[in-house]
Amino acid sequence: RVFVNCSGLYSDYVALQTGIDPGIQILPFRGEFYDLTPEAHRLVKNLIYPVPNPNFPFLGVHFTRMIQGGIEAGPNAVLAFKREGYSRWDIHLRELAEILVFPGFRKIARKYWRDGWAEMQRSYSKQHFVKALQRLIPEIRSEDLTPGRSGVRAMACDAAGNLLDDFLILSKPGVINVCNAPSPAATASLAVGETVAARVLEQCN
Repeated sequence: RVFVNCSGLYSDYVALQTGIDPGIQILPFRGEFYDLTPEAHRLVKNLIYPVPNPNFPFLGVHFTRMIQGGIEAGPNAVLAFKREGYSRWDIHLRELAEILVFPGFRKIARKYWRDGWAEMQRSYSKQHFVKALQRLIPEIRSEDLTPGRSGVRAMACDAAGNLLDDFLILSKPGVINVCNAPSPAATASLAVGETVAARVLEQCN
């Protein structure tokens, strides 16, 4: 038997329980979306993206036409106060304390506190979110947006304050830990599955 850990936001916890120190801690970043009202759909004919900051793994707010016909605006990238912090009001004191005392997070916070503050403003103020969108479409107004979904992205950070931008899969006999699966992991999910399955078969043969 082979145990496969693909637990996302808890991948570091589970890896430690299997006896493997992944050398990283998962930092949860919430991404929040707004939906465009049907009247505003005329403003977005295609996907609209900003030029990304190469220092960050986040694209910045953008416009996406969805398969079912709707249009999403977002997401931002704000630190969540619990691992499954899908709402801005979700707080878990122990998990938040683990983030705040982690040396890697403190180094990131010192270096990018202005960017972090700007993301917090976009999370708690719709007007700040709208201003970010207006860099792409100046005609967008607050009344064109209604609250949408949110997600939490598991970002692997090492003690030096580096956010891992590649896959991290650690193995030992009987155990395979997928400790980091960054974007485009969803796009590459079939290939990731093949890689994990191949490692399982190696251990079974």
